[in-house]
Amino acid sequence: MEKSGSNSPKSALKFVKTTSQSAAQWSSTNSRGMTKDVLKDKFYDKTKASRRSPPKESYMASRRSPPKESNMAPPRSPPKENTKPQEFKLHTQERAVKRAMFNYAVTTKFYIMELQKKQEEKLQKLIEEEEVRLLRKEMVPRAQLMPYFDKPFLPQR
Repeated sequence: MEKSGSNSPKSALKFVKTTSQSAAQWSSTNSRGMTKDVLKDKFYDKTKASRRSPPKESYMASRRSPPKESNMAPPRSPPKENTKPQEFKLHTQERAVKRAMFNYAVTTKFYIMELQKKQEEKLQKLIEEEEVRLLRKEMVPRAQLMPYFDKPFLPQR
């Protein structure tokens, strides 16, 4: 597109389109053989028919709020009822009971383990005493010399 004309206020700007002759001929007829004028008439008829239908509101026009008067105060909302705070539902009591049960189970377990340990020790002691009694029964006493307490034993080499 080229701009032609002078900068004087009287003269208007003119836009000149430069096209080749072959492009002008190609655009004047449609591939079906219709001329530009026929196509313009059909398009004009379609636009006329669409103008007859009621105009649709644009999206932004439908989203606009109605104009407000500046001296009007906004409507007040109804007063809220007095609310009472709900009591906290803490699980501390529940946890305390569970913890007490757990502690009881642990102490019971330790007590039972201690009883079992004592019983095993008692049994082991009885077994050892029985073995000692049997060994004493089987043992043959032999007389041995008493050591001299006046002079200590000194081995000679």
